Amino acid sequence: MVRNPARLAFLLPAGLALLAGLDAALLLLGLPAPVTTERLPQVHGGLLVLGFVGTVIALERAVALRTWWGFTAPGTTALGAVLLLAPVPLVVGQGLLVAGTGALLAVYAALWRRQESLALGVQVLGAVLATGSALLWWGGAPVPVVLPWFVGFLVLTIAGERLELARVGRPGSRAERAMGAVAATLFAAVVAAPLWPGVAHPALGAALLGLVAWLVRHDVARRTVRSTGLPRFMAWCLLAGYAWLAVAGATWLLLGPVADGPAYDAVVHSVFLGFTVSMIMAHAPVILPAVIGRALPFRRAFYGPVVLLHGSLALRVVGGDLRGEQWALQVGGALNIVAVLLFVALAVWSSVRGGGAGRLGRAPRRTAPAAATTSARAAAPAVAAARAEVGSVELETAR
Repeated sequence: MVRNPARLAFLLPAGLALLAGLDAALLLLGLPAPVTTERLPQVHGGLLVLGFVGTVIALERAVALRTWWGFTAPGTTALGAVLLLAPVPLVVGQGLLVAGTGALLAVYAALWRRQESLALGVQVLGAVLATGSALLWWGGAPVPVVLPWFVGFLVLTIAGERLELARVGRPGSRAERAMGAVAATLFAAVVAAPLWPGVAHPALGAALLGLVAWLVRHDVARRTVRSTGLPRFMAWCLLAGYAWLAVAGATWLLLGPVADGPAYDAVVHSVFLGFTVSMIMAHAPVILPAVIGRALPFRRAFYGPVVLLHGSLALRVVGGDLRGEQWALQVGGALNIVAVLLFVALAVWSSVRGGGAGRLGRAPRRTAPAAATTSARAAAPAVAAARAEVGSVELETAR
């Protein structure tokens, strides 16, 4: 059974936001969709980035904080996502997303007071951009203007978590300073993008490429990819995601600001599907149990939707965006959606079926030092992820 059933109250609206966002994606592709409303395409980006991913991130941070008021952040973003779909003025849902991301900043402030670290600081920068994106969208800014803020929020949040987990390999103070410099450059480029897009977008692209280079060099995925079971699965998802982030970075670096057309589509879906969804697939088997207290055993079948996601995205970007083939754009986009839904279905099936003891796989050559585990304790769900990636048999979950 679920050990923390109340937390499902936050995940269910996030799941609704995901389904509505995928429905909107079908409409934007010109394909038949279960629900057809004029509003869905308008809220597609904000619904998925802030309503779905934002709620999941806020819930994870609230679990790490372990205070009742911390759950106001995921609660408010979840309610905002629901109201984006309700027959009320759009600004009502958008305003709640502003409040929810602001509450997320308060959660990070409390975590910072508990334990300062560069990794947490990078995530704080991401939360600032989340609030900025919500404010811009609430104020009527078009989605292409808000896009760099959405990207910065997700990329910096994930980069901060990966920096914390990279400490098992002891990258050294010089490497950590390099990550701090890249994160600061990315943050500055996003903030400057609405004012000086011609300069800021190439700088943002360069920062993304620098981040990818850092992750490929220092992330524990380089070692755990030689492991088995869950650690190897996570590593493959991570490395594939980094490749797609490089695609987005190279596009912005070479082409500068793109507000529509094939290059815009390539950036959007390289970041939000190739990178972000791949990160979610990688961490779902350890983060979700830590958040809701329900085991999600790893199954080899999880590779199926991952392969489908990246294969269909390649078809969409190469065949649809680069070559201009409408069929490739639509088929690739539809299969992207199938991949996401298939992973969700497999995750639910695996959780309900249970079992899976001993499926983590053998440990790689090095294990996490005690200091790294202690320093990560302020982010309780991430501890479980770290231990899974370094091959520990016993996963900790947040109580």
